[in-house]
Amino acid sequence: MVPLSSSIDRILGHYTVVVVGSGYGASIAASRLARAGQRVCVIERGRELQPSEYPNTVPQAVEEMQATTPDGHIGPNTGLYDFNINDDINVFKGCGLGGTSLVNANVALRPEPRVFEDTRWPAELRQDLSTLVEEGFQRAEEMLKPSHYPDEGFPTLPKLEALESSAHSLGATFYRAPINVNFTVNGKNHVGVEQRPCVCCGDCVTGCNYAAKNTLIMNYLPDAKNHGAEIYTQLDVRWIERSNDKWVVHYRPLDEGREVFDGVDLTISADVLILGGGTLGSTEILLRSKARGLSVSNELGERFTGNGDVLGFAYDTNRVINGVGWGHHRPGEIPAVGPCITGVIDLRKQPVLNDGMVIEEGSPPGPLASFLPAGFAGAAGIGGRQVRSGIGAEVRETERQLAGWLEGPYHGAVHTTQTYLLMTHDDGAGRMTLENDQLRILWPGVGKQPIFDRANATLDKASKPLGGQYVIDPVWSRLLHTNLITVHPLGGCAMGEGAENGVVNHKCQVFNSLKGAGVYQSLYVMDGSVIPLPLGVNPLLTISAVTERAVALAAHERGWAIDYKLPSSPAEPAASPKAGIEFTEKMSGYFSSKVKDNYQRGLDQGKVDNSSLSFILTIASDDVEAMIQNPAHQARMFGSVEAPALSARPLMVNDGIFNLFEVDPNEPATRRMWYRMPMRASEGRDYYFVGFKLIRDDPAYDVWHDTTTLYITLYDGPGETSPVLGKGILVIRPQDFLHQLSTMKVTNAPSISGRLEEEGKFSRFFLGVLAEKYGKLFRLPVDVQRPS
Repeated sequence: MVPLSSSIDRILGHYTVVVVGSGYGASIAASRLARAGQRVCVIERGRELQPSEYPNTVPQAVEEMQATTPDGHIGPNTGLYDFNINDDINVFKGCGLGGTSLVNANVALRPEPRVFEDTRWPAELRQDLSTLVEEGFQRAEEMLKPSHYPDEGFPTLPKLEALESSAHSLGATFYRAPINVNFTVNGKNHVGVEQRPCVCCGDCVTGCNYAAKNTLIMNYLPDAKNHGAEIYTQLDVRWIERSNDKWVVHYRPLDEGREVFDGVDLTISADVLILGGGTLGSTEILLRSKARGLSVSNELGERFTGNGDVLGFAYDTNRVINGVGWGHHRPGEIPAVGPCITGVIDLRKQPVLNDGMVIEEGSPPGPLASFLPAGFAGAAGIGGRQVRSGIGAEVRETERQLAGWLEGPYHGAVHTTQTYLLMTHDDGAGRMTLENDQLRILWPGVGKQPIFDRANATLDKASKPLGGQYVIDPVWSRLLHTNLITVHPLGGCAMGEGAENGVVNHKCQVFNSLKGAGVYQSLYVMDGSVIPLPLGVNPLLTISAVTERAVALAAHERGWAIDYKLPSSPAEPAASPKAGIEFTEKMSGYFSSKVKDNYQRGLDQGKVDNSSLSFILTIASDDVEAMIQNPAHQARMFGSVEAPALSARPLMVNDGIFNLFEVDPNEPATRRMWYRMPMRASEGRDYYFVGFKLIRDDPAYDVWHDTTTLYITLYDGPGETSPVLGKGILVIRPQDFLHQLSTMKVTNAPSISGRLEEEGKFSRFFLGVLAEKYGKLFRLPVDVQRPS
């Protein structure tokens, strides 16, 4: 598949709409506002992964794990599997383009209608249930394409049959779940993306490698790109502020090399800003922004809920379940598992809404399968509830457990274990705060709520007809302080009638004070954080419907017309990406606005006046071959400049142009490295920067000086036709040069060998030019004219 995201060096300094995040809310906002003809930029913290790139072995899965703990952050900042570990409740979510849709079971259930009767929803939204909210559900279903596991043409699933048996024993309603999984399309889908039918591998929650799961990279996100949205990944948004009638977003590029120089945050601005970083992400951004002076409601961080999630297992049943994903196994090597979730035991419609619950079966993913035999056996010893009796049953159980230990998770006790995910209604009283600049969740006693005892008792009953030992979620046990884990975090920026009881209004606009209904007209939160209470079902469809409504209202207020017609397709045939090259460079020195005609005197006067200037720039080309072959040897630049004489804050660089070893037309024996870039101050003032390194046929010992010395001219305006502001000289310090070498990388290489090949091409070109100019090692030194 052709990537959806663009190289960060292409990002501009300002957009009509900036969307932070790429989960359900963010992707819908990007798609719909791009369809309304607006210039939209999507910023995502994680990486873009396409089918075939998700982990399917234990080592690969472990490499993708990251966790925020009370002691700090562990693992890669862009790891796909993102855990937030706390004393009271833990959260698992996805980190990547498409958010948690990449690692969820994609169940698209609507909540019970009584959920929307709760007065924690703003009255305006409740009044729209039959109109805009219902339209939101329908539009989301049209894009996400939920369907049921087919009755014909696909294998019978033992885990689904087992769940139906449990439903009958409970006297409960059973049906096949609506899941965002493709069973029919074998080609381009409704937004022009190639998809394939589900192969029933069971690995939905570690990432679908078969292009069958309808994640957001299969619908809303490519639809946004089809309509002109720009998508950028590996950008970590830290905080936001209102400045010069625009929203300024402060972010850090991840894995781009700036971190080795301890680079300052970069910024872009927007007329309309939509936070869609998820329950934890959007809340964290607003908490940081509030600490820096942004006026928001004191309800920020409140009403966190885990959506009543309970994970449990019927361990070592008397029937084959075949409920473990394939992992590295190929189709046909082991029996079909099915999508992660295919069925629902519906225990809603109770006299008291909050007593209702739904139970779904699941499939632990294959990449983690080798951990399961020991994990289940240990969990059964800690928290199991035995339901079988008799010596014969004990013998058979022991045989299955030994088979699991000796032969792995596709045999023995694990092969006969059913997985349950239950959702109900907790009290929604969790609280999110910042500690040491990291999000923490506080919810003392959450695991002792009576609803969780009832949930586990229900799962125990569901296990009885299967003859298994019910195992309470190993994380939730008295030995582990009755902790819970949720995969459906909600709240933190909850909707309300005013700032006294919410963070956003019914349109998802952020309240701008501690009291009253006043809002920032152009600041929105659109994701699970705005949901004001537990839903009791998988929340993705409700988040989507609420966002569809909010985006429709936002567009209507601005006179923007959203064209909802399908299908859509790319504006032009997408080309496969070529191997590129990028590196990050830091240079520092001095300049003077008092000197406009001499580089050396500008440097000297700058030192006297302490008029320092430094930059950290990432230089990137998305086609190594073209960069080498084109006489201009051009690449792009972005980054930041620190020049206190121009602005107290760093100046931002976007859309800069770099030329590597361009032949000087006036001196054919000379080559120059050119740096041309606009610089924008936070006050809104524009400057322009032109610099060059002079590479000429000098004695060999000048190679260091020539490749690390930049002669600069600054212009007081947006281009080279603006008045000259000053001149100076920058250099690369040896320690910064060593850091620079560590940042060089090849992008979009198809393989390790391909990466090495492209690195070799670039190195041969670079070193070849230097050898051409500095190869006469034994020539006597001569006087060399330096730029003045």
